[in-house]
Amino acid sequence: MIRIVLEPRPAPLPFMWIGAPLIALALTVIFSSILFLALGLNPLTTLRIFFIDPLSTLNGISEWLLKASPLILIGLGIAVGIRANVWNIGAEGMFTMGAILAGWLAITFGAGNYPWLLPAMIVAGAVGGMAWAAIPAFLKVKANANEILVTLMLNYVASLILSYLVNGPMQDPQGMNYPQTAPFEPSALFPPLFEGMRINASILITVVAVVLAWLFLDRSFVGFQMSVGGAAPAAARYAGFKQSRSIWIGLLVSGATAGLAGMMEAAGPLGQLTPVLSPGYGFTAIIVAFVGRLTPLGVVFGGLLLSLLYLGGEAVQMSLSLPASLTRTFQGMLLFFLLAADVLILYRVRIRRRA
Repeated sequence: MIRIVLEPRPAPLPFMWIGAPLIALALTVIFSSILFLALGLNPLTTLRIFFIDPLSTLNGISEWLLKASPLILIGLGIAVGIRANVWNIGAEGMFTMGAILAGWLAITFGAGNYPWLLPAMIVAGAVGGMAWAAIPAFLKVKANANEILVTLMLNYVASLILSYLVNGPMQDPQGMNYPQTAPFEPSALFPPLFEGMRINASILITVVAVVLAWLFLDRSFVGFQMSVGGAAPAAARYAGFKQSRSIWIGLLVSGATAGLAGMMEAAGPLGQLTPVLSPGYGFTAIIVAFVGRLTPLGVVFGGLLLSLLYLGGEAVQMSLSLPASLTRTFQGMLLFFLLAADVLILYRVRIRRRA
């Protein structure tokens, strides 16, 4: 009988932590080309529409950066948590709660044209996401509840809260009964960076967040403690590092970044609250964090790549009448091949025969 086993390598393959995402991307392109052939499409033409055409204009580049900004911001928070072995699958709900709290401020005080309103909304977005993240953090520390399940289920709770608000207390009275809030006043919106383009000043928050994440993860003692706790829990306990603090920091940081991203989306391209605020940024950001190897600079490249997949999916949907689910197919293949490459970094495949 032939048996295939995975044998641990004495040491991980050198340079493959960087090479694995590139291999995963190449395999995704190869297998997606096979998929296009099966659909009767020219792979080269389809890949050009998917990856090149969206960036062929200044407006396309603007949309690319606009979509990449929330992915990078959320991915940074998720990377901080995973470094400490804290898995946050609830960034979508934290995104929603940050947008709700910031949106309430915009609706309540927007007519006053207050100069402090937009900064207050930024703080409210972060606080809303952190408050939602505090629920699984408390349950994890006090009751050892699985943070993956708790954060995942809270996504649906946040979605239902948003649906209730835009269909009830926060619904636009002049909106002809559509489930949405009134459009935000200019004082509650980020100013555009370029005339005629949707990219706005909120992208500067993401730039600052990347620098702060680098300082925290790679240049702070607390970041070092969290990394040790995630990689070697026994060694961390022996050194006196508190696991509970890592759990709180990991979830609160990821909640703050997700809530900020929700606020930026509501006060940026959307300009109001609607039943669907995110096209799945909270889940896609998990892939961004893994493609970026849990490093701030890597998360930037991962966010840019996944943002391009969003734009490419929209482009082929309009040009070739392909389904919108094609984007998620690309994302799924990319994550699958990345995880497979990670396994081969740590293990070698052995074929053994036994009687």
